[in-house]
Amino acid sequence: MIQQNVTQQAGKGAVLAGIVEANSTTVAEPRLAASVILVREAPVHTIQSGPEVPADAGRGLEVFVQHRVSTMDFAAGMVVFPGGRVDHVDSSGWDFADDVVERHAAAWHRSSIAVEPTSAGFNAGRVLAAAQREVFEEAGLKLDAATLRPWANWVTPADQPKRFDTYFYLACPLSGAEPKHQTTEASSSLWMPVRGILDAEAAGTLKLMPPTLALLDELLALGTVEAILAEDRDIVPVRPKPGALEEFFRLRRQPPSVAPEQP
Repeated sequence: MIQQNVTQQAGKGAVLAGIVEANSTTVAEPRLAASVILVREAPVHTIQSGPEVPADAGRGLEVFVQHRVSTMDFAAGMVVFPGGRVDHVDSSGWDFADDVVERHAAAWHRSSIAVEPTSAGFNAGRVLAAAQREVFEEAGLKLDAATLRPWANWVTPADQPKRFDTYFYLACPLSGAEPKHQTTEASSSLWMPVRGILDAEAAGTLKLMPPTLALLDELLALGTVEAILAEDRDIVPVRPKPGALEEFFRLRRQPPSVAPEQP
């Protein structure tokens, strides 16, 4: 059942992106990238009591997101998770054990970094190191590699001029480990409710890339950190076809009464 659910999620992501064939004369090679979904239970700001009040009253999932500035050449003006491309510096100096690398290589076994078995471990380590580095650089948060969970893999469609093979991780920061805004690539960085982000995207007051929207939908369906951490992932890469990105945004710009329902 878990395998079926994850496969369906990958399929939903592809459909969500509005797959449409398109002609392309030049195909850019996708660059390896890492992105980290920082998630927590929202703090309870008011004390409630009484048997009629649910135990989870006032709570919900929050994620740490960045509002990218409009001058960026990729995902300009979008709300995204912290992350960035894998660089040469990520190829050495790792502070995590070999068994962590082995677990991550196994988790990404369907993805491009594991096509060649002899380099799968090295590639998994590079991407993991990039995830750690990007969160530290962009949010001032040093994450233990063992707490980063492989979560999803999305590849930019082949007709886009800038393409990424992005490896999404999920992490729940320890109590007192607070990320902060410290990147010039974004105008602000903050915790936001998952439901609030999705509602704002539906209302057209903020913009999300297809992977972000699909992943937030998934977190909302899981509902709690406990359910998220109990999730057994079999990661199926999502590779939307040419034309997918344009079709996705075309459909999202239509009012709800006009836009077709997404499966």
